[in-house]
Amino acid sequence: MQGVTNTGGSSFALALHGGAGTLRRGDMTGERAALYRAGLRRAVAAGRDVLVDGGDALDAVTASVCALEDDPLFNAGRGAVFTRTGAQEMDAAVMDGRDRRAGAVAGVFGPRNPVLAARAVMERSPHMLLIGDGASEFCRAAGLDFADRDYFFTEARWQALSETLKQEAAGRADGDEARRHGTVGAVARDRRGNLAAATSTGGMTGKLPGRVGDTPIIGAGTYADNATCAVSATGHGEFFIRYAVAHEIAARIAHGGRSLAEAAESVIAELGRAGGSGGLVAVDRAGALALPFNCAGMYRGYAKDDGIVYTAIYDEDFAAA
Repeated sequence: MQGVTNTGGSSFALALHGGAGTLRRGDMTGERAALYRAGLRRAVAAGRDVLVDGGDALDAVTASVCALEDDPLFNAGRGAVFTRTGAQEMDAAVMDGRDRRAGAVAGVFGPRNPVLAARAVMERSPHMLLIGDGASEFCRAAGLDFADRDYFFTEARWQALSETLKQEAAGRADGDEARRHGTVGAVARDRRGNLAAATSTGGMTGKLPGRVGDTPIIGAGTYADNATCAVSATGHGEFFIRYAVAHEIAARIAHGGRSLAEAAESVIAELGRAGGSGGLVAVDRAGALALPFNCAGMYRGYAKDDGIVYTAIYDEDFAAA
């Protein structure tokens, strides 16, 4: 599992993930790895630039997640996977650590950036979670940008669905993590000490229509509280919901006196022992970062006050951009 970096005082910190469902090492060419790292760098830089200028943590995580949603390599927004009926249903959430306001959408299709839909629910409605057609209608009324099916369609995701259904029909599912889960998300601490988290996903390849994972469930896949930490998770969502992963980390800090590193790493380890694969990114009130995972790899990156962007894919040292 990946370690922790520390910041403090009036400094800022941002970490993000592009999903714990990485391609297997044998399938990851150098050229493809370079594309993933470039996408991670762009997303980290988008959030970092907000924080460098003294911007809010909420704006930073939104900017980072939008960048990942716009990149078809990642399973969110434009790169969302397909349900077993060939549709795309997307989930997203945001949470502001200042007052624990949150907004989420589930099972939506059409908004170009689902994370902006989640933020609109938080800021423009009296609710916390909207789903399906009602969420889409709300987003249209809010003036959010929409895209058509051609924008969201990627051949790689379509082929992944075809292969998944063939394997299921033959009774030989291979357990490939890249098909089972993939999510994007970001956490940040701004110079004023405020925390925020944002998460977005297309879900699981071949999922049943209407399935909702942990991403839009506050306290499971997304959580932020200035008193403890901000968390964005990625992995087998059903396990993250059952173990209330994001809130569990905050609770161990608040009530157990654990450090961010201890809390995050122990929860992910326990999840793995229970059969749940995945990982998360987290930042605490002092600006420490944790990026643990219990599977083959997790697309991830971070930046701190020095402005340098670091990225990694597998269990390796971070590389500077």
